[in-house]
Amino acid sequence: MLLVNIDYIPGKEFEVLGIVKGTVVQSKNFGKDFMAGMKTLVGGEITGYTEMLNEARQIAVKRMVDEAEALGADAIINIRYGSSSVMQGAAEVIAYGTAVRYTLS
Repeated sequence: MLLVNIDYIPGKEFEVLGIVKGTVVQSKNFGKDFMAGMKTLVGGEITGYTEMLNEARQIAVKRMVDEAEALGADAIINIRYGSSSVMQGAAEVIAYGTAVRYTLS
């Protein structure tokens, strides 16, 4: 599956199948959340949250790809990500794009 964040694929003609998305709500465990709170006192990157969001993006992309494959897609174009805080220590991540299938030209 080809994944791109542009709205075309150089040298390819394609049929648009529709919008596909994957979403996940991810949270940290209490121990890591406590350590993240301590980190805010001294500043710097909160690696526990960085890791949480990276994992959430991977899950969201996998779900988006699964949805595109169910449609028979060859690629997903114009991919975007979004995130929002759902509650203290939990975030939603969404990946979305347009599923396409190559056509013969």
